[in-house]
Amino acid sequence: MAFKSKIKWVALFVLTLSLGSLTVHLSLTKFSSMNLVQYSAKEALSHDFPYIGSPVGRNKRLWGAVRSLESLQPYANPRNGYPVPGKTSNGFIYAKIFGGFEKIRSSICDLVTISRLLNATLVIPEIQESTRSKGISYKFKSFSYLYDEEQFIASLKNDVNIIKSLPEYFKSARRRSEFPTFKPKSSASPNYYVKEILPSLKKAKVVGLIIMDGGCLQPILPPILSEFQRLRCRVAFHALQFRPEIQILGLRMVERLRAWGQPFLAYHPGLVRDTLAYHGCAELFQDVHTELIQYRREQMIKQGIVNDELSVESHIRRENGSCPLMPEEVGLLLRAMGYPSNTIIYVAGSQTFGGQRLLIPLRAMFANVVDRTSLCSKTELSDLVGPETPPSPDVFKMPNPKSEEQLKEEWNRAGPRPRPLPPPPDRPVYQHEKEGWYAWITENDKEPNPSPMDLRMQAHRLLWDALDYIVSVEADAFFPCFHSDGSRWPDFSGLVIGQRLYERASSRTYRPDRKKIAELFNIIRDDMYHPKRNWILSAREHLNRSLSEEGLIRQSLLSKPTSFLSHPIPECSCRISSVEITKPIKGKDGRILFGGEPECPKWMQSARAEKARTNETEPAEDENDVPEQLEPDVISSLTSLIDHDEEWDPND
Repeated sequence: MAFKSKIKWVALFVLTLSLGSLTVHLSLTKFSSMNLVQYSAKEALSHDFPYIGSPVGRNKRLWGAVRSLESLQPYANPRNGYPVPGKTSNGFIYAKIFGGFEKIRSSICDLVTISRLLNATLVIPEIQESTRSKGISYKFKSFSYLYDEEQFIASLKNDVNIIKSLPEYFKSARRRSEFPTFKPKSSASPNYYVKEILPSLKKAKVVGLIIMDGGCLQPILPPILSEFQRLRCRVAFHALQFRPEIQILGLRMVERLRAWGQPFLAYHPGLVRDTLAYHGCAELFQDVHTELIQYRREQMIKQGIVNDELSVESHIRRENGSCPLMPEEVGLLLRAMGYPSNTIIYVAGSQTFGGQRLLIPLRAMFANVVDRTSLCSKTELSDLVGPETPPSPDVFKMPNPKSEEQLKEEWNRAGPRPRPLPPPPDRPVYQHEKEGWYAWITENDKEPNPSPMDLRMQAHRLLWDALDYIVSVEADAFFPCFHSDGSRWPDFSGLVIGQRLYERASSRTYRPDRKKIAELFNIIRDDMYHPKRNWILSAREHLNRSLSEEGLIRQSLLSKPTSFLSHPIPECSCRISSVEITKPIKGKDGRILFGGEPECPKWMQSARAEKARTNETEPAEDENDVPEQLEPDVISSLTSLIDHDEEWDPND
């Protein structure tokens, strides 16, 4: 009996100890779970930069201005002999613009230029991506969805007469399609408008234009029309201002990035489906995206946009510099330049073809990779869109099952025996399979027409591109993966590069030669993450050269014949007088590529001198400054690379 009593006491003691232990563990779990929060890019930034709001010295070799371009200043004002438009005009021009953000911006600039050339009154164009049929908010018209109408009209009152809509006695005739309509190409010459469209304009008093190729006037105009080139700059860089809500949120995003006391780099992947299909870069992807790109390329061949074979060697195209750089390659190039792993990188672009998985290597090398969703709340983005009709609840509704009578009728219509086996029951289609815009490829061979929700999302992308455009222009450095270099259409990076060149020519804007970059990566393709020191120096030398005159001249030769806004000099700039006189550099066609800018007005010279005196009083920045967050071995390796005598730097 005594033995059994001892066992009971031991069992009771063990049970009590277990209950106590369980109580302690539950308490610890409760208190520790209070500290578990969801990952946030903002909090990650605060971890990397604890001294918020206190700016630190910059490393000039990574963030400093390019000294050889500091004398270039924006100057798009008209020169002598530029009269104000008269009250009488030859008629009205209305236009419909098709395409995304880049095509819209370029087309509007060409439209204003054409209206000035023909002495016509321009009706504010209709942006087809943001019409009411796309389901946008009732608060906006198509143009005001993206741009400020009042600012647009007021800024160009000395250049072109602009009205918001056609007079009432012309509207009904337009509905009946009584006015002539033209579809000009992006390479249309001024003579085409003077000889073909001007007579119709004078006769009918109203002419319609349909613009689909991202422009309606050739990029390079003869020297006698230099004032029209400057008019393009005034439209793109002064008159085309985003509506106030977009500007406020965009500048708020810039302030949030700068609040960490560190400079930031904007990066545009350039992975757009049309671009990849046009250049034949499908094989860079190894999944369903390859098939999607090939489908789009087949469409372009049928439409006559692409005059090439359907299947091409994508790796050869990449070596020729036709394909965009991949995010992994950009990360390695930034590491070769010496950017630390805690560098803030803003990813621009409303959509990256291939999804976020392509950015995984870049995020592995740089922890602080953010985008608009990291800097803006859902409420801020929804307020920017405005009040919209909620989507139909039947968007993802399953089809009604067939009744037994319908199945019997189909069986009877199957034809004479031996009849085939009845089809298997339909596989249920789940909601998540219909949310993806490429879900059709698993069921159909033909891409379906965009759904109402797809059309609305295309309109939203205009807003997201506008926000990214503001941040990219204001960034301390900009790195494009693909920019206009003789391809068919204007692109986002080309417009950003052009505006940065116009506003601050000395800003740190990389213009990499993708063919040269492909040659560099072919050297280390088998060991990309452990390149030799000579390779790092070669990559840094190429990127540094792309920042200065050499990169500008190359860009002028390749991109200006396609998009003037990507290289608006020398027509839209002037040069501060200095001791060094830059000799004009001309191309094979005789046009000036660089150095032919006139001297800036005296008032601009004095303002520049005052700014220079102010900068002299500021503390000097250490060119060899390295962020304190780096590990000692990384600091020593970066310092050895920076101090290497063989390195070429545009600031030296």
